Amino acid sequence: MNVFLDYFLTLFHSAFVLFVLTGWMFKSTRKVHIIAIGLILVAWLGIGWYKGVIGYCPLTDWHWDIKRELGERNIPSSFIEYMLEKITGLDLNRKLVDIGTAVGLILSVLCAGYVNLSSRFSKKN
Repeated sequence: MNVFLDYFLTLFHSAFVLFVLTGWMFKSTRKVHIIAIGLILVAWLGIGWYKGVIGYCPLTDWHWDIKRELGERNIPSSFIEYMLEKITGLDLNRKLVDIGTAVGLILSVLCAGYVNLSSRFSKKN
């Protein structure tokens, strides 16, 4: 069961990250995208502040528990870092990956804000 959960969470988490980066592009997904961004901000800032780890992701936390049960060790704290290292085979700089991850979220928030506000203003004119 844990092997299934590991694969499922890898696919789900990867799809979720891609959705957060691109969901603002499609009119049909914009409302769900805003909800997804809200959930991330609550986790990263709210729960993260409470746990003392800004950028905390409950999904990563759960996934890493499963990976440790499966015997995987030396797992980076970030899902993004983990996946990039798996894909490239490189040992990446954690701080650089964290900055890139935060920049990706910030850009997604800005793009979502822009497309949502501009579509509201264009409807009024």
